[in-house]
Amino acid sequence: MSLHIETLGRGPVPLVLIHGWAMHGGVLSPLVDALAGRCTMYVVDLPGHGYSRHCGLPLEPSACAAAIAQATPPALWLGWSLGGLIALTAALEQPEQVRGLAMLCATPKFARDEDWPWGSDAMLVHQLALDLEADYHATIERFLALEAMGSPDPRAELRHLRELTFARGEPELRVLQEGIRILETRDLRARLPGLRQPNAWIAGRRDRLVPPQAMEWSAQQARGRFTQIERAGHAPFFTYPDEVAQALQPLLERFDD
Repeated sequence: MSLHIETLGRGPVPLVLIHGWAMHGGVLSPLVDALAGRCTMYVVDLPGHGYSRHCGLPLEPSACAAAIAQATPPALWLGWSLGGLIALTAALEQPEQVRGLAMLCATPKFARDEDWPWGSDAMLVHQLALDLEADYHATIERFLALEAMGSPDPRAELRHLRELTFARGEPELRVLQEGIRILETRDLRARLPGLRQPNAWIAGRRDRLVPPQAMEWSAQQARGRFTQIERAGHAPFFTYPDEVAQALQPLLERFDD
């Protein structure tokens, strides 16, 4: 089975949208609605997630980037959370397909260590991996709660995330485990100065998973544009889709040029 990629919107700017760990493309629907008049969007369900649940492709970023690039026209690419690592990999490895890059609450290195103070606690990531084996439903619930933290209304956002996460069925345990390994080990920081494309880094000031400092540093390394949405957490497209769309405007205008 091939990747499920849904084409939405009617605008002149092509935009690939890639969701985060344990989610599916449908969770990005508020942002899709906000951009529908400006963009034609290619909304991806990653392997093992949503309507791509039975796709046998590994979640490995290079494999996903190549598959998405093969199935979509040259476009801007936006990745949220884990999807940002895939979008960034595509920008580096498929530059003819990625005309511009938007990183939404996403970072080139997720786990914190001695030389990366702006990552998430490495033990938290490791514990998620262990917990998946015992009770992956409860593990996803914990991760959703972390994503909702910092939101102006965390209970409502958690409820919304919970409803959307399983709206297209349960993700495969295989890709959940692969995703955790990617979050534990992937480090693309050294490659940021090599980005050729215009790029935007959009953070939520209250994000508890991807600190804004990580994204501001990354934007500087990639000669990109950094925007912080003041009241947003890790999923700003839920509560502030118009602000996210506004932060994308400089990229969209460059594409028009």
